[in-house]
Amino acid sequence: MARSNGASIDAIIQETANRVVERVSGLIARQVGDLVNQRLRAELGKSAVTRRAAPARREITRWVADARARRVPTFVIEATGLDTKKKIVAKYGAGAAFERGKPLPRVAKA
Repeated sequence: MARSNGASIDAIIQETANRVVERVSGLIARQVGDLVNQRLRAELGKSAVTRRAAPARREITRWVADARARRVPTFVIEATGLDTKKKIVAKYGAGAAFERGKPLPRVAKA
């Protein structure tokens, strides 16, 4: 009889443990899901803020001739007929200011 009592106690313990594990695992899964959700929202919110904070592209309306400039705006190329910043700086001099819709600056003395 001791064996049957032992087997029934083992069965009761096993059944109780299974119920506890079922309940706890559901709670753990829900808690982990909530934490992942919160983290994703926070990360997505950061990237959205970063995207909005980037400066908007604006059309260039003023450009000062500089040999170190990265590029020459198309309105300057069209107005001068020169296609490189070196040629523009050589003709008009460093510091010559070009503005869209205004006359070209004076040609620099050689």
